[in-house]
Amino acid sequence: MLMPKRVKHRRVHRGRMKGVATKGNTITYGAYGLVAQECGWITSNQIEAARIAMTRSIKRGGKVYIKIFPHKSVTKKPAEVRMGSGKGAPEYWVAVVKPGRVMFEIEGVTEEQAREAMRLAMHKLPVKSKFAIKEEKAKGGEA
Repeated sequence: MLMPKRVKHRRVHRGRMKGVATKGNTITYGAYGLVAQECGWITSNQIEAARIAMTRSIKRGGKVYIKIFPHKSVTKKPAEVRMGSGKGAPEYWVAVVKPGRVMFEIEGVTEEQAREAMRLAMHKLPVKSKFAIKEEKAKGGEA
């Protein structure tokens, strides 16, 4: 399970998810990517489930890159506890995802294999997402 080794503050505020992703919105490592189309929290369990689905689909052929990390802790108080007496203990960790964020990348496989792997991963994730292909930058000056 993905989680930070250590953090300064274990119990963070919930925060707001507005706007689009300004960082991590380009495909950098692989040839194909999975891009989020809406905002949401993705738990470490969901990230792991998507990763396993992709690696099994490509039969450990290519390489899978995970571009999101669960930095935020979500707390929960035990069942049947009265109000007050502070915030609960951290229950699980989530990655905050905004529209345009590249969550996973794949390289070393064909486009059909990558599409199928990403489709299986999409079913494991709570946000709507789409398949994307890395666009090669044209060299300036060559006509």
